[in-house]
Amino acid sequence: MENLKSKSKWYRIENIKIREDLTKKEILKFVCKKNKINIQKIKDYRIVKKSIDARNKNDVHYNYTIDIKTITNVKGAKEINMQKIDLADIEVKRKSTYQPVIVGAGPAGLFCALVLAYNGIKPIIIERGKQVEERKKDVEQFWKTGKLNPNSNAQFGEGGAGTFSDGKLNTGTHNPLCRNVLEEFVKFEAPEQILYESKPHIGTDNLIKIVSNMRKEIIRLGGTFLFEEAVTDLEISDKVKAVICSKKIKTDTVVFAIGHSARDTFEMLYKKGIVMEKKNFSVGVRIEHKQEMINKAQYGEKTKLNLPPADYKLVYHGKERSCYTFCMCPGGQVVATSSEQGTIVTNGMSKFARNEENANSAVLVNVIPEDFPGESALEGMYFQKELEEKAFKLGGENFYAPVQRVEDFIKDRKTEKLGNIKPTYKPGVTSSNLNEILPSFVSNTLKEGILYFDKKINGFANPDAVLTGVETRSSSPVRIIRNENLMSNVKGLYPCGEGAGYAGGIMTSAVDGIKCAIAILENE
Repeated sequence: MENLKSKSKWYRIENIKIREDLTKKEILKFVCKKNKINIQKIKDYRIVKKSIDARNKNDVHYNYTIDIKTITNVKGAKEINMQKIDLADIEVKRKSTYQPVIVGAGPAGLFCALVLAYNGIKPIIIERGKQVEERKKDVEQFWKTGKLNPNSNAQFGEGGAGTFSDGKLNTGTHNPLCRNVLEEFVKFEAPEQILYESKPHIGTDNLIKIVSNMRKEIIRLGGTFLFEEAVTDLEISDKVKAVICSKKIKTDTVVFAIGHSARDTFEMLYKKGIVMEKKNFSVGVRIEHKQEMINKAQYGEKTKLNLPPADYKLVYHGKERSCYTFCMCPGGQVVATSSEQGTIVTNGMSKFARNEENANSAVLVNVIPEDFPGESALEGMYFQKELEEKAFKLGGENFYAPVQRVEDFIKDRKTEKLGNIKPTYKPGVTSSNLNEILPSFVSNTLKEGILYFDKKINGFANPDAVLTGVETRSSSPVRIIRNENLMSNVKGLYPCGEGAGYAGGIMTSAVDGIKCAIAILENE
């Protein structure tokens, strides 16, 4: 008799509309009943996607996609192949006896190190900042007192800039490695629902634990971490020979997964002749509203579902430039993310529960290489820094951020008194006129965009909504050129992740780290 297990197949059922809050098992029962499937013949199942359809405020519901493994055909469902890439089973062609060096322990660096270690290659990870547990203390100290540690802050340190954010994992990229990244995060104690939520997030509180667990696994597999070590130089000819920090490390393979804020490293690489170019990025401000208002605007007031705090994503194509919302953090706070003295940099952060009073998002305007004077590939970086320095002065030169009510910003007048929406930025804020420091094409487009967004979300242009300046590090201002083997013009040097210009956010950075690891393993 043929083994029933061998006859089992996976089927995907899509567009499952559910109008109540159900457990995972209850969802399976619902699907089986609706599709007339014998639940006793289900061998396995998984929720693939869960999203909220709130287009009709009178019928807000969940939309599920579910995969089931069964021994019977499922009418109306498509058979799927469950094959996936095994990150611990990459064909290793690498012959070198040198340990590869990874510069930077953000998502790109950590995932690169993890895949190398899974496959028997023991990397050395150099990170200028501290371990994430100690880094957390430095960040909180800065937010409390305004005392900045330039090497241990919300930009630098284990976990990278994404650690002090909302921990968003959604991306428009459909690379199959995205699934691997999600599964690795769950392995290291991320919440299981990130595997199927349409807009998965981990939260800063969970990320700290997850990053620590990843480090411990890399060390268990033979990797080495050098914390509080900054790479200051390279020995190169036509290929990499050594990395210089407080000591010289001989190697023929270096991955630069440095993030978008390592300005001194960009300058060092540029001086060494590593080919790079200017690239587009965006600058703007953070906007804060009451989360309750966003919930009502997005969900209406009739639903009885236990919905998460609502988010939004908005785009405006203006007269001169485009304007868009970015890194929206429901139930979170605006945070200080400076990494250099004399600068103000903002970002948004949420814990996993997203249960704080305010919602915040970046509202950004695109800038292009033609906006930067000079021929250097680093001109965009200097443009960022100049804007951050202006914000520092406007805020009072004490790491207080300049803030302004939306009504005052639109009318180009200094805010004298804040309204009923209180800014969450710490260590403090200074009422200001942000028009004084933003380039006119940025401020004009922001005004147009905010008024346009109000047509999409009633209350977006609330007079008391708070703008906090400035957000400048949405993505890297440079791209380090690499070839089809993911190497730069110097053999053995792999530009990787967001700082190198090949990713934007945790997910795509992690994927790029995996891609670089595979390239190293497969290179003879």
